[in-house]
Amino acid sequence: MPYDGKLLAQAREALEQRRADNAAEQQRRLSLVYARDPEIEQIDLRLRRQMAELVRLTVSRAPDLAEKLEVLKHDNLELQADRAERLTALGLPIDYLDEIVSCPICRDTGMDGAQPCRCLKKLYNQALTKELSALLRHGDESFERFDLSLYDEQPLEGSTVSPRFAMERIFAQCRKFADSFPDVSSNLLFQGGTGLGKTYLSACIARVVADKGYSVCYDSAASALEAFEAQKFARDPETAEAAAARVRRMLDCDLMILDDLGTEMITSVTVSALYTLINSRLNAGKKTIISTNCTDEELLRKYTPQICSRIKGEFLRLPFVGRDIRLLKK
Repeated sequence: MPYDGKLLAQAREALEQRRADNAAEQQRRLSLVYARDPEIEQIDLRLRRQMAELVRLTVSRAPDLAEKLEVLKHDNLELQADRAERLTALGLPIDYLDEIVSCPICRDTGMDGAQPCRCLKKLYNQALTKELSALLRHGDESFERFDLSLYDEQPLEGSTVSPRFAMERIFAQCRKFADSFPDVSSNLLFQGGTGLGKTYLSACIARVVADKGYSVCYDSAASALEAFEAQKFARDPETAEAAAARVRRMLDCDLMILDDLGTEMITSVTVSALYTLINSRLNAGKKTIISTNCTDEELLRKYTPQICSRIKGEFLRLPFVGRDIRLLKK
C-alpha cells in the first residue's frame, strides 16, 4: 500500500512517542516496586546476570554445557518464583514490571515482518484524517449523514426524472467508488449548480479512502493551482519550496479531489497547471475527482480542448440536480 512520506513520518513520530511513554511508565513502576521491596531489585539484577551467563555458556561450547545449562535453568526458575511471590504479596500482578508494549504484534517497532504493522497504519490513518479535517468544511461529512430527503421527489420543470432519483444513483456511485478504492476504473466529475452536495459527497469519499490508509489531497481549484504558480514564480525560496512540496503531493497522492473548478482566476499559467495536474495523474494511473458548477459549454470556454478532451474521455460525469440545499436548510 502506498504512503505519503510526510504523514508516514508523523505516524512514526507518534509511535516513537508511544515507545517513550511506555518506557517511562515501566521505569516508574520499577522505582515504585524497588522502593517497597528492595529484594526484587536484587532478583532482577541476578536474572540479568544469568542471561549474560547463558550467552557466555552458549558461545563457549564447554563439554559440560548441558549440565551447566540445566543448573542455570533451575536457578532461574527459583528466582522467577521468588519474584512472583513478592509481587503478589505487594498486591501486584506478576507481569507488572515486564516491558510495556502497546502492540503485541510488532512490539512497537512499527513493522510486522517486512510490512508496516497495523498499529503504524492506524497512526498513519489518524494523521491523514487529521489533515483532511483541516481541509474539509464541517468535519462531520459521512455517507451516513447524507440526507437524500432534501431532494425533491417530483421532477423539476423540463425533466422527467426527479432530483431524488437522480441523486440516489449518484450517491450509490460515490459510495461504490469509495468502498472499491483503489480498484476503480474511472475518475469522477461532479457537475451541477451551487449547494447540491458536490463538496459534501467528495468529502465523504475522502474520509472513506483515507480510513483505508490511502493518501488523499483535497483542495479548491483556486488554492491548488496557485501552488503550481508559486512553485514557478515565487521569489522567496521557502515559499517556492513549500509550494513545490504541495505540488508533489497533488501529483503523487492516491486520490486527488479538486473542488470548485472554474472559480479560480483563468490565466495561461493556471490553465497550464490544470493540464499538468490532470494529465500527469492520468498517465500515472492515479484517480482524481473534480467538482464544478460549470456546464460543459462553460468548461469549453474556460479551458483548452486538450483539458476538456481529457475530462470528457477519462471522467465519469455525475450531473447533480435539485434545489440549493443550503437555502432549503435555512
